Amino acid sequence: MSLISDAARAMIGASDQPIRVEVSRREIMKYAVATEQRQAKFLRGDEAPPMFLFGLLRSIPPIDALGPDGIEAGSLVPDLPLKRVMAGGTKTRYFRTIKPGDTLVANRTLVDIYEKAGAQGPLIFLVYKLDVRTEAGEPVVEEVQTRILR
Repeated sequence: MSLISDAARAMIGASDQPIRVEVSRREIMKYAVATEQRQAKFLRGDEAPPMFLFGLLRSIPPIDALGPDGIEAGSLVPDLPLKRVMAGGTKTRYFRTIKPGDTLVANRTLVDIYEKAGAQGPLIFLVYKLDVRTEAGEPVVEEVQTRILR
């Protein structure tokens, strides 16, 4: 018998509302200083360091919207019997650098749910795809992220 309900399986292909963000030189510079970047192109804000994007896309939720792990509950999390969430890996593909003045549009989609038997019990895998493009549709970043529930 499967731990993944039909309702959970029906969420495969569902997406969050697109996130649209404008990139400023100041935001790039602040991130570069906060993360102790050494390259002048980052410190001047001419180009964003690779991980800049992921903080930029995060919402700023109220404290009471955070779960016990300090993370805001996501809309693409199906109701599943296993509740402990662990990171399962990330594959990121960069197509171009992020520059000041870029307007980016990010779409996050639940692309798969599957289960496996682990050494200490059952595991459920949630696979998400984040697609980030410029407002004109040019690819910027593609990330596939796996979460494991046990």
